[in-house]
Amino acid sequence: MLNFISTKHSIETIDQKEIYIFDDLGENIDMTTVESFGEEWTAFDHFSEEEITKAGDQYFDIVKDEWIEGKTVLDVGCGTGRWSRYISKKAQSVEAIDPSKAVYSAAKLLQNNTNVRISKAGVDTIPFADSTFDFVFSLGVLHHIPDTKAAMKKCVEKLKPDGYFLVYLYYNFEQRGLIFKFIFWLSSLLRFIVSKLPSSIKKMVCNVIAGFIYLPLIYLSKLIEALGMKSVSNMIPLSYYKTHSINIIFNDALDRFGTPLEQRFSREEIAEMMTSAGLKEIVFSNNEPYWHAIGQKA
Repeated sequence: MLNFISTKHSIETIDQKEIYIFDDLGENIDMTTVESFGEEWTAFDHFSEEEITKAGDQYFDIVKDEWIEGKTVLDVGCGTGRWSRYISKKAQSVEAIDPSKAVYSAAKLLQNNTNVRISKAGVDTIPFADSTFDFVFSLGVLHHIPDTKAAMKKCVEKLKPDGYFLVYLYYNFEQRGLIFKFIFWLSSLLRFIVSKLPSSIKKMVCNVIAGFIYLPLIYLSKLIEALGMKSVSNMIPLSYYKTHSINIIFNDALDRFGTPLEQRFSREEIAEMMTSAGLKEIVFSNNEPYWHAIGQKA
């Protein structure tokens, strides 16, 4: 494993997996959101190998094996460690960092992955030297940080020249119609209220949303597709989850409505941030989830 640039850390052990704790999380962080994700990943701390592989294949569809195989990898905002587990089968070593208590769930999931090390650290104070990693990724994380652009630069700084950075940021529905955008606006109002509820009540409300809003729309989309109208089915909100498990659906409902800070970006805005961070040869996936993209450090 790589050396830390800071010796100011402690070590905790969960299920025989060491977690390196760095107290300085930096300034570019929203602690309310961090605590919310810690609660979320404590509630949803188990994913099957099938769920991990299926979701991982979607996010890494634009990643070539040669960029990862035998390489040093950094997972920024690892959560439960799903993506670190997915990538560890190919990488030489993976450093997984997260500022929340999700690292304890990650320790359970990754206890048998000896080439993955877990650290409780923030994107502002990543405890590794610049130009260290061959591959860095951050999936569904940077849009929950106050200054997403600055956070992305911090990630890219850790890349070796010619290394690759994979990112997934929520899209702002730029290609969707007015009705879809209006529905999203209504859901954002609901999120504003739900995200401020106490943890136990928030989880219960999000479960109700998943059961009575998510699932009916998902099954409607499935029915329309079964009738031979796939293009129409894809226009239904939440149709993305047609092939996902109940566990993922309920998890994502809590993620969507329980998170205090959420930002969304257009494809052009994401491309500009990636270029500004020092990336070239930027490629966006044409597949959901939108938008995930990869670039090479210049």
